[in-house]
Amino acid sequence: MANLFRSLIFVPGNNPRFLEKAKSLSADMVCFDLEDSVPDKEKKKARSLIKNTLKQRKEYSPNIFVRTNSPESGKIDSDLDAIIQKGLDGIVIPKVNSVKELKKIERSINSLEKKRKIRNLRLIPSIESTLGVINCYEIASCSKRIDAIVFGIFDLLNDMGIEYTKGNPNGSKYSRYKIPVAASAAGIYAIDGIWQDLKDKSGLKKDCGVGRSLGYTGKSVIHPDQIQTIHKFFHPNKTEIAWAKLVVKTYDQSTKKGKGATVIDGKMIDEVHYKRARDLLEISK
Repeated sequence: MANLFRSLIFVPGNNPRFLEKAKSLSADMVCFDLEDSVPDKEKKKARSLIKNTLKQRKEYSPNIFVRTNSPESGKIDSDLDAIIQKGLDGIVIPKVNSVKELKKIERSINSLEKKRKIRNLRLIPSIESTLGVINCYEIASCSKRIDAIVFGIFDLLNDMGIEYTKGNPNGSKYSRYKIPVAASAAGIYAIDGIWQDLKDKSGLKKDCGVGRSLGYTGKSVIHPDQIQTIHKFFHPNKTEIAWAKLVVKTYDQSTKKGKGATVIDGKMIDEVHYKRARDLLEISK
């Protein structure tokens, strides 16, 4: 089955009830959190709970990620040591500012994977600062492990000294617009930031529409009630499904003739487009 990136829901890692409830969630990705939702004094407890929960991986249908603490926190080595094991599909790294930070983390992951005889953990960097926005293409394209990048609006606005306002805050527009462009250029997906007001369902719908129009393929989620709405907006439409069928058919014919890239409607189509088309068809089912 294709990896889907419509919804990434964060679950506090220090709450056993929420970790258990996550088994029934319909999100594409469940992310056990060690960062913002977990107080400092609860970090050790959360690592232990998540470590034990990952042993129950077969009981969870979504892809399972863990969000570590940030590279600047000094806690990420302890996070990785606790969570890297069988049952984990990938890791969300918050507040990534540079390729240098991410490469250091990847070296630690490589070492732990080798010791524990696992491989191919996926990475999703979260862009939440002005420096991260400036470097987002380099971050998005620096590793084959990276499937997507996330836009984190609140820390970005804080970094810029701007108060949050509902909707599409002017201070974040450039950054919100740039991230899906960088992701597309790197051949990966972009996941939009959260909608904070749980009571404002019309606001969520409008925000999903904005994100979809900018090129985001999904959205971060803070409450299960938001998942259905988000999936509806980030579901492929008829035009996209028709395009995907054409791409798959044409590319398959091309590869059977021993060719790679092909052309559809005057546009070059290669392996990246083929993979995206297959994912869209999988989602449409």
